[in-house]
Amino acid sequence: MNDPDRPTDSDSTTNTSRRTVLAAGATTIAGTALSGCLGGGDGGDGSDGSDGSDGSDGSDGSDGGDSGSTTNIAIVSSPAGFDDSAFNDLAVEGLETAAEEYNIEINQVEETEQSNYQSTQANLAESGDYDLIVLVSYNHTEALTQNAVDYPDQNWMLINDHVDEPNVAGYTWANHEMSYLAGVLGGTMTTEELSHEGSETDPGSAQIGFVGGVDGSLINAFERSYVAGAEWVNSDVEVNVGYIGDYTDTDTAADIASSQYDDGADIVYHAAAAAGRGVFEAAQSNNRFAIGVDADQSVTLPDFQDVIIGSAVKFINEGTREVAVAVADGEFESVTGPNTLGLAEEGVDCVIGQAFQGELPDAVSQNLEEAKQGIVDGDIDVPCTASGCN
Repeated sequence: MNDPDRPTDSDSTTNTSRRTVLAAGATTIAGTALSGCLGGGDGGDGSDGSDGSDGSDGSDGSDGGDSGSTTNIAIVSSPAGFDDSAFNDLAVEGLETAAEEYNIEINQVEETEQSNYQSTQANLAESGDYDLIVLVSYNHTEALTQNAVDYPDQNWMLINDHVDEPNVAGYTWANHEMSYLAGVLGGTMTTEELSHEGSETDPGSAQIGFVGGVDGSLINAFERSYVAGAEWVNSDVEVNVGYIGDYTDTDTAADIASSQYDDGADIVYHAAAAAGRGVFEAAQSNNRFAIGVDADQSVTLPDFQDVIIGSAVKFINEGTREVAVAVADGEFESVTGPNTLGLAEEGVDCVIGQAFQGELPDAVSQNLEEAKQGIVDGDIDVPCTASGCN
């Protein structure tokens, strides 16, 4: 849905009080594995399932960890598809890691048309072949609302949303918290001098950009939290905003980002899945910088590590791994229910790009640590929620 409060490309953001940099001393929230944080109803990613006793319609793989029988898992992509070097690939990575420990077979089902999700989900459940069906993205929610009822013995995992049925475990990562930190990074660096491999900032002005995929509640949360984080650092910062309309069009992403760089943006943050590559291409062409999303994209897209100063990350791979293991161990019921993972659960973070570690000014780490601690302690009110803006 459209957010009437969303600033347009040409609008400046509203000002808030300027924050001063404090000495580093806040507790570091590590971007590490979530083992031990994911098993319960309030901290871990999960999958959905019925009672965890028998996994799927007629399948016997839910006890694969104990008996050695095969646990069969299907994963259906978001509209961005696999090989996005971000959201979808992280989800698969977690399943593959689980398969190193257990006898797990993975079926990747790439479906980029949301209109086909109802039938795709139903066909997989109807087959009775799968102990778990993982659905990547809130785009699956509407279809799952019906399919979870129609196939009550099928275990489902829904990423970035939840359906209130006993066989569904929905897991949402705190996109708003990690995006706030991306805003802190961008808001700090836009007035700092940085020169790297031909790219540089213009510290004389405070201007950054945001490129989103689909203009709706979920991505609006990325945008508004990013803006708020930047304003927390610098009340005078201007944020240009643009939306692509999908998650795959790299050319449009590049055009929007190039326009923002032309207007004076030093750094552009994207929440556009596979289309985000276009933002990095524009950063290189315009000798500016960018911030990645979901994964450390300076690692997953090494051709752009010279311009990716950082990434807002969420540990989806740890979540899908834990859920797959729970299914294989016959303990799926332990991970059912709606769950949100944020900074407090070490589920999200903002990491510095590989080529910039140790190269950014101290103000970056100081501001990031202060913001992290403020969010965890409740002293910073981050706009929206993990599931979006209403």
